[in-house]
Amino acid sequence: MPRRGERGRDFHHQASPVPPARVGIRQAMTTDVNGVVRPSPFDPAGFRCRTLAEELADEWVEFVELSRLRVGTTRTYRQAIEDFCRFADGHLRDQAPAASMARPLPDLAALLTAWEGQLPSRFPLGSTRPAVQASALRTLINRRGRHPDRPLDPGLAGLAAGQHALHWGSSRELDEFSRKDKAALVAAAWKDIGELGRRLSAGRALAAEGGHPAEHGWLSLPNLLWGLANDAVTPREISRNLPALWPEELAALVTRETVPQANAMRRYFLILSLLEMLYPTQRDLHAFRVLLVAATGHAPEELTGLDEDDIEFVENGVRLTLTKHRARRIRRRAFTRIAATGTEEEVHTHTDRPRLEVAEILKRLLEVTAPLREKAEKHPAPLFMQASMSMKVWEVSARRFNPCGGPRQSFKGWLDKVGLDVEGRADVRRLRKSTKVEKAIAFGGRITDIADDHHEETFRGHYAQGTTLRVVSGKVITSAQQTWFAKATAGPVVLDDAAASSEGEALAGLGLTPEQAEDLRAGALDMGVTNCRDPFDSPFSERGQLCAVAPLRCLECRNAWILPSNLPQLLLFSDHLEAMRRRLSPVHFHTLWGQGAANLAAVLADRTEQEITAARAHIADGGASLQLPLAARAEFDA
Repeated sequence: MPRRGERGRDFHHQASPVPPARVGIRQAMTTDVNGVVRPSPFDPAGFRCRTLAEELADEWVEFVELSRLRVGTTRTYRQAIEDFCRFADGHLRDQAPAASMARPLPDLAALLTAWEGQLPSRFPLGSTRPAVQASALRTLINRRGRHPDRPLDPGLAGLAAGQHALHWGSSRELDEFSRKDKAALVAAAWKDIGELGRRLSAGRALAAEGGHPAEHGWLSLPNLLWGLANDAVTPREISRNLPALWPEELAALVTRETVPQANAMRRYFLILSLLEMLYPTQRDLHAFRVLLVAATGHAPEELTGLDEDDIEFVENGVRLTLTKHRARRIRRRAFTRIAATGTEEEVHTHTDRPRLEVAEILKRLLEVTAPLREKAEKHPAPLFMQASMSMKVWEVSARRFNPCGGPRQSFKGWLDKVGLDVEGRADVRRLRKSTKVEKAIAFGGRITDIADDHHEETFRGHYAQGTTLRVVSGKVITSAQQTWFAKATAGPVVLDDAAASSEGEALAGLGLTPEQAEDLRAGALDMGVTNCRDPFDSPFSERGQLCAVAPLRCLECRNAWILPSNLPQLLLFSDHLEAMRRRLSPVHFHTLWGQGAANLAAVLADRTEQEITAARAHIADGGASLQLPLAARAEFDA
């Protein structure tokens, strides 16, 4: 699945008649995740290049309306316009009022090139913002060029039609939580859910004891809770009827500091506290999100986007319909309980782990959000619903969970509430990476099984870069290197005169049986260049078969034993290797004989000059010749 900045922009624009000319402040209207319309204003009068700012703003407003962009993308386009207009004011100076996309002068093509060239210097190295802003501005210019009634300078049109030269950069990958932090998060989430259940039960019990505040009193906590729970009174009515002096049970609910004169703020915080006794708030839902991400391993936005129709409780668990809008994929996953024997009850399903049963978590969530789902404006209602109130309207609203709230309502605010201090950035998406790491270890690194809910390239680029997987990969590589290194350095055992003439008990300490020691003395195990512990247990041949590579590979074998009597043959073999070194290329020689030559050099370096001189004299007298098989000689001479 392509990520932000990994694919080019190719927006489709619907043909539409030119709308009436706009004047004054331009305002693009977008809808957030809760369905609330968010205005994004832009005032062209704040720039000296007002004509240019108005032209870009008009394209921006229409583009947002037709493409139905999200709030964040809409603001990104507005930021690009503001930044370009500020640059135009400073660069064009007195010519700024005459700047227009319809005129050849001042040259906006050169201005656009200069603006794009200085963008990378204003952002951190590798940031995606320069390329995103440059692409956004070119999109608006190209859009103007598609309208026949809106003139566009040919030079500017030609430049904007091409690709900018900025690197797209890359976002900083999140690292997974440590096992300690993950365990602490899960434990804190369960504890917080328990406290939430007790808080809501106590609040609803108090509400059941109350009555209408207009009849039984506005200073009674049960009456106020009853009025809010039964929609008998609105927060504005409570605020209007509350006197200046409150009883202790109401004053204790306002935990935030306010100035004595700010009566409206005190009433606002009081009503928020009353709502927290009846309904879950945005901060309360973070605990459910933590548990579901840890239990399922799916993305947080997939889980918080679940509706009532997306869950189906079955006999041994729950079945979820998960929608991933960015990938345009709908998947159905079954999560079962652990059987008594510890095996999966169904094949092709995900088995829950202790304290992380998806069905149990969802039942708790449905229980605490039931009153809010009844108040929902549309059905099927979302599972993650929060109660909130705005000071602008003073009305209670039941909305879908918004993960991007203020500091107190954010995931970091929830961590502060439960008293957790995790290492690294406070981001719930790190939990998904933690489950991906566990999945990668469980499946032994098989990407086809790990990346079952996204593309394999997504796993390689975004999930395989975590600390744990890097450490595991490093251990695997180190283990493999040690294995091959042990094989490469497993050379022959060298015996001196004292060891060769010692008794069988002493040789047994070197790993030789008395029979092998006697055969070594008698020359029964002489393979030519060296002796061999067991010619029928060669690492280069199948067990039980006579070694097929002796004596050419004896110096690379762990079974080889070198006695003082082997020194003449070793010197002859050394001369033979030197001849091969002169005939072969360095790479070819190193591939064929590199390890054997290195081991032979180490063996000869341990011999004294007197021993080597005596062995050379023995060779010169004709007492020794290199003992190689005929096939080996034919191969060498070819």
